Amino acid sequence: MDIRENISLKPYNTFGIDVKAKTFLEINTIDDLKTALNKFPKEKLFILGGGSNMLLTKDIDALVLHINIKGIEVISENDTHVTIQAHAGENWHEFVLWCLKNNFGGIENLSLIPGNVGTAPIQNIGAYGVELKDVFVSCNAIEIATQKMVTFSKSDCNFGYRESVFKQNAKGKYIITSVCFSLTKSKHNLHTGYGAITAQLEKMDVKKPTISHVSKAVIAIRESKLPNPKEIGNSGSFFKNPIITKPHFNTLQNNFPNVPFYKISENEIKIPAGWLIEQSGFKGKTFGNYGVHKKQALVLVNYGNANGKDILHLARLIQKTVKRIFNIDIETEVNII
Repeated sequence: MDIRENISLKPYNTFGIDVKAKTFLEINTIDDLKTALNKFPKEKLFILGGGSNMLLTKDIDALVLHINIKGIEVISENDTHVTIQAHAGENWHEFVLWCLKNNFGGIENLSLIPGNVGTAPIQNIGAYGVELKDVFVSCNAIEIATQKMVTFSKSDCNFGYRESVFKQNAKGKYIITSVCFSLTKSKHNLHTGYGAITAQLEKMDVKKPTISHVSKAVIAIRESKLPNPKEIGNSGSFFKNPIITKPHFNTLQNNFPNVPFYKISENEIKIPAGWLIEQSGFKGKTFGNYGVHKKQALVLVNYGNANGKDILHLARLIQKTVKRIFNIDIETEVNII
C-alpha cells in the first residue's frame, strides 16, 4: 500500500488548484478500499474521484483516498435493453463513448460531462433534458463505518435536481464503488428537444439522428462554449439553475420581459443561471489570473495559478449581485472544500 505524504492535488482537480494532501492513497480495487478503511479506522478521510465538481480552498488535512477502480461489464440483457455495471474509477465520458460504440442508448445527451462514474449519482448529473436518474438502476457502495457493501436502489437515492441521498442523509458515510445503468439496445428514445441540439443537428445536415449523432451534437455544443479543463482550469457549471415560483416569475418577467425560462410544473419555473450572471455583467470578466469564462457565464475559470479562496470570493460576489438585481438566490453546483 503506497501511501504518499504532503503531495499536491493540482493534477487531481480540474480547477487546477494547488493545495496539499497530508496523506494520499490510490485505490485500484475494492480490496484496496476495504484494507485502507480497516487499517485507518480513526483517520479523517477525503474521498476523491475525478476531481471535477469541487473547488479546493485549503490544504486537505486528511487521508485522501483516490478512487480509481476500473471495469465495465454487461450484467443482463434482452432484445431491447441491457444492464451495464461500470466501476467508480471509470471516466464518465469514456464510459459514454463505450456505450455508443456498443449501440447502447440513454446517456448520449450526457456526453463530455467531466468526472468519473462513481461521483455521477452523487450529483445526479444532467444535461440537455436527460439526468442520470433516468437510466439509473442501482449503485454499490461501501459503508465507511462497517466496511460492508450496500446496494442503493433508485428510490433509495432520493434523486432531485443535482441532488441525491449522498448529499443529504448519507453524506460522508459511503463510498460508491460501481453503478448499474439500464440502457436501450434498439428503438432508442432520442432527446433532441433542446433548441441547441436541434440547431446543431441541422448544421450537421442530419435528418434522421442516431444516438451517435446526438452525442456528436452535444459534444460540439459543449466544446463551442465550455473550456477544456486540460487547457483552462474549471469545474464546468459552477452554479445550479434556480427554480422559482410562478408568482416570483411573473414579477421577474414584468421587469425583464426577455428572461428565458423552462416550465417545471404549474408553479415552478427554472431560470438559466448563466443568463442571470451574464445580465449582471460578469460574463468574460477577469480578475488577474481567474474570472468568468467569455463564452459561458456559468463557468468560473482559473487562468493560471489562482487559489481557491479567490475563486470562491468571486462566486460569492456573483451570488450577491444576482440577488440584488433579480431577487434570486443561485446555489453553487460545485462542492466548496
